Order: sequence, then C-alpha cells, then structure tokens
Amino acid sequence: MKIKLLLIWSVGLANGLMAQSFNNLPVNTQKPPLHGKHWMAITGKPLAATAGAMIFNKGGNAVDASCAMLAATCTMWDVLSWGGETQALIYNPKTKKVIAINALGVAPTGATADFFKGKGMKYPPEFGPLAAVTPGTAGGLMTMLAEYGTMSLKEVLAPAMQLAEGYPIEAQTANSIERGKEEIKKWPYSKKVFLTHLGEKREAPDAGEIFVQKDLLATLQKLVEAEQLALKKGKDRKTAIYAAYDRFYRGDIAKEIVRGSQEQGGLFTEVDLANWKVKIEEPLMTNYRGIEVYKCQQWTQGPAMLQTLNILENYDLKSMGYNSTKYIHTVYQAMNLAFADRDFYYGDPAFAPEEPMKGLLSKEYAKERMKLINPEMNDPKIGPGDPYLLDGKQNPYQDILSKWGKSQAFNSTQVNPLDEKYLESFTAGTTSVEAADKEGWVVSITPSGGWVPACIAGNTGVGMSQRMQSFVLDVKENPFNVVEPGKRPRVTLTPSLALKDGKPFLSFAKQAGDEQDQLLIQFFLNIVEFGMTVQEACEAPSFKTLQMYSSFGDHERVPGGLTLNNAMPTWVRKDLSRMGYKLSYQERTSGPINAIWFDWKHGSFWGGSSNHGEDYGIGW
Repeated sequence: MKIKLLLIWSVGLANGLMAQSFNNLPVNTQKPPLHGKHWMAITGKPLAATAGAMIFNKGGNAVDASCAMLAATCTMWDVLSWGGETQALIYNPKTKKVIAINALGVAPTGATADFFKGKGMKYPPEFGPLAAVTPGTAGGLMTMLAEYGTMSLKEVLAPAMQLAEGYPIEAQTANSIERGKEEIKKWPYSKKVFLTHLGEKREAPDAGEIFVQKDLLATLQKLVEAEQLALKKGKDRKTAIYAAYDRFYRGDIAKEIVRGSQEQGGLFTEVDLANWKVKIEEPLMTNYRGIEVYKCQQWTQGPAMLQTLNILENYDLKSMGYNSTKYIHTVYQAMNLAFADRDFYYGDPAFAPEEPMKGLLSKEYAKERMKLINPEMNDPKIGPGDPYLLDGKQNPYQDILSKWGKSQAFNSTQVNPLDEKYLESFTAGTTSVEAADKEGWVVSITPSGGWVPACIAGNTGVGMSQRMQSFVLDVKENPFNVVEPGKRPRVTLTPSLALKDGKPFLSFAKQAGDEQDQLLIQFFLNIVEFGMTVQEACEAPSFKTLQMYSSFGDHERVPGGLTLNNAMPTWVRKDLSRMGYKLSYQERTSGPINAIWFDWKHGSFWGGSSNHGEDYGIGW
C-alpha cells in the first residue's frame, strides 16, 4: 500500500494534479522543518543563525536577534556587507501593526544621468565605487535596535565582532572571492582584506581558513565605544545607540568612508552621509482570500507580488493542479503583467513624479489587466498598463507608455536564457533574515549590497553597495527611476509578512535579485492553495519568468524565457514550448527561501529553508 501511495504521489506531482492537501501525503523533504515554541532564527549562514540564537538565549527579542544575524551576515560577506542596504518588515505585537524599514542608500552628489552617459555608460556600473549608493545597513540595524529592540548595541554586535576577530570561512564565500579576484585587485583596500594569499595560485582564503578582518573589527569597536560613552554620560539605551549611528554617518567613520571612496574614484561626500536617514514607513498591503500580505513600498519591487496576487485571486488555481501547464501559464502571465508595471512605474516615492500605486494595487485594475491574458499562448510583448484611467486621469507619460519596449535605447539587448553571465546578474546578491519570538515580535529582512567582489571604503573594512546599477539613465525606460543625487534606486529587495485573522501567518523572504517576488509568490501559493508545510513549500520545484527587464548589468530580458525545474515532465515541457515559451532548466529552482509559519492551533513556530544554498536556522 505504501509503495502504491508513493507512486500516486509521484505521478500526481508530475501531472500537476495535486489539489488536495500535501500534509496527507508521504512527502519527505531534503531538510527537516524547524520547530520552536519560544523563538525562531533563520538566515543565510548557519553561524549567523547561531548569532541570533545567542541573543535569544540572553533574553533578547526577535528584533535584537535579527539585528545580531544581520550583523553576522554582513561580517561574513553573505552576499552583502556593512555598506549595503537593508529592507525590513516588523510586526509589533503591542500595536498589532506591520512596520516597514527603509534603509536603502541614495545616489551621491554628482550622480546624474548625464554624468554616467558622459562616461559612455548605458547604466551605472556593476562594480566599483561608482556603483555605490550611500551605506544603509549600519543605520538600518541601529534604527531597528533602538526603536524596537531591548538590548544594547554592544550585546547585539558581540557575535559579529567575534567573527571579525577571525572565523573559519566557508567554501561558498571563499570561492566567490577567488572567482572575483581580478575585480578585487583593482581596489587596494579590498585586495588587502580578501586576498590573503596574494601572488599564489589561489589568492583567496581556503575553505576553513580563519579569516580575520582587523579594519572592520575596529569600526565595530568604534560604534560600541560611542554607545558606551553615551551610557556613561547618563543617556538612555535608545539615545546611546543613536550616538553610535551618528559616529558612523557624521563622525570619524564617515570621514574615512568618504576619503576611501573618493580615493578610488567614488562620489560620496560627507554631506551625503550626514543627510541620509533611515525611514520608518507604512508598508503596502493586499488581501488575498482573507490573508493580508504586506510588502515594502514601490522603491522595492515588492508591490509586484501584491499586484500578481490581485490578478490570481480571480482564478481557481487549486483546481488547475500544482505545476500543471495551465497553472504555470496562468501564474507566469500574471507575473509578467505585474512586472511590466514594475519596470515602468516603480521608483523612489520621495521624488516626483508620484507613482500611481493606488491604481496599480486596486482590485479593479487587476481585473482589467487579467483580460490581456491569452489562455493559449505567451505574449512576449506585454507592456505596462495605465492605472490612471480608473481614476479618470490623464497619464502624464502616455506618449512614453505607448512606445515603451520599442525604444532601441533599452530594448536592443536580448540574451540567450542559458547565458551564465546574464543568469548570474539576474539572481545577484542578497540574503534574508527571519526571526520570531513568543511575545509576538516578527521580523523579515532582505538585506543586500556590498557583495563580493566589493570595493572596500578605505580602512573601515566596509564594503560599498553596488545598487546604483538598478537606476536607469533614460526616461523612456522608467520615468520614475532615473538617477538623481539623493534618490533611492528601485531595488529588487523584498521582505514579506502575512497576517491571517489579525495574527502573524507567514514571515518569508529570499535572495536572488529579480527572482525574489516571483518565487515568493509561488511559495505563498504552495501553502495557501496547495496545503504544503512551510518546509515543503520552500523545497517545492518552482518556475521563473525571464521576460521582465533585469535590474542589474545591462538590464536584459528574455521574451518568453521560462526556467523550469529538471523534474518537469516531458508533456508539460512540450505544451509550454507549443505555447511560445523559450525553456531552460535548473536542478533546483525554489530559493533559497527562508520562512516562518505560525501554528496558532498548537502555539508553536514552523521554520523552513530551501534545500540549496547554506541558509538554515535554529528554533527553541
């Protein structure tokens, strides 16, 4: 009987016929789910998750623990550094509201479209000091800790400082350094930190080698010194943390970041760092079948997930069957409609023009957009819609919209979906941090920037961001996202929180650039529509659209590009090819997604983490 059930499971999965609950079937995940009653800590590196566990064990809340994990991942160069950017959603059990943290840096003085065009660039560069927006992660961490944490900066940074003193570097990061060493050699401070065997055949650290970062350790010590001095003067915990914040952005640390950046050709000024501030914002939200899904504002790509869910709510996805041809086609088309809007309308809301988010996120607009879906064929030319029409307003960019996607200024570069450089940039960077505690605090963070090969700013040990490349230089591409000094680029980074019946339901995020929201959508549907456990949903085979414009490099696209899991059956492949898709395949397509599901029936947490990458967590 068990063999028969397993056979039914296999055939059912292959044919996409599973509308019933996955919990009732004999599914074995490659990673076991995490369970906890008191707290849960999940992130991109096991050592960093341990840092979160250390803080929880000392009595910290989920915000304290998430800040410790963020500091640890930055120190371990887990596809980010201290000079990168941080985006977070926090559920506050005291107010029962979700808060958004905007700790994304801004374009520095002199960073204009004409400046980059004058250097013969189509977009701001991928690497080096000219790729950097102002550092955001340090400020984001200290703001979250000061406003919502309970512990001192000294306590929260202690694990990261131990890592900076020296930790056994893992193969993934060590090999990334080796692969990027030619870029690293262009920047003297990066070369000093990363290439521990300069001149040898392998110049990067070996896996397991104790990797020491003296300059970064000194920077972190300065932050703690500033805090402790303020405490000695009688300042309270919050004020003392902001004293450390001021030293990073207005004191000697800021001066060295600016000096080191300018020495290597960067544009940062001391005024740029001093004027930058973390923003605490209202997140955006949509309701999908009674579940409130929260994302950061339109300076991220997060609202595209909300738009997609608004479209998909009009379909009976469960009856289609998991990963059936019809299901893949429907979800793919809905995502394309939302991402086309992302590519044209999203940008920094602090700058004119105002993004039409009310219209884009309306249920009425979703119903209008879904009328464009051809149930039999992919539409490789799908473009942005016009949300202004619903309000009876004139689109201020009607002329650009009518020609969008046709301009040779940005539509001439199309690539093979198997091109390794394109795929690497499409999925570049980022990690995620998920934390929850028994008091009800929930944190979801998608930090990034300053990944290897990073340009380190002087003797600070701080790797600078590479996020400038997400700007455009041509108003015809996106009039809302043209680079200007002081402006935040529209980023791919997108933490997620969902509430059900007024209580936390899911906290989830993932790394990998433009893939993020499209895989988070599928993860969410795996649980809500198909009844998967959080670990099953993290590991379940997903698919990816390559039809939207990449936010990195040369901003290419692959019209009709669809990446499938290797396990996808032949008949589904043939159906999708017939429908106009350009297919490519990967062995693992699900993440890495990190997530926490809240089991209110039993009063516990379930943690999940995808079965590739080094992401994992600890619960208690």
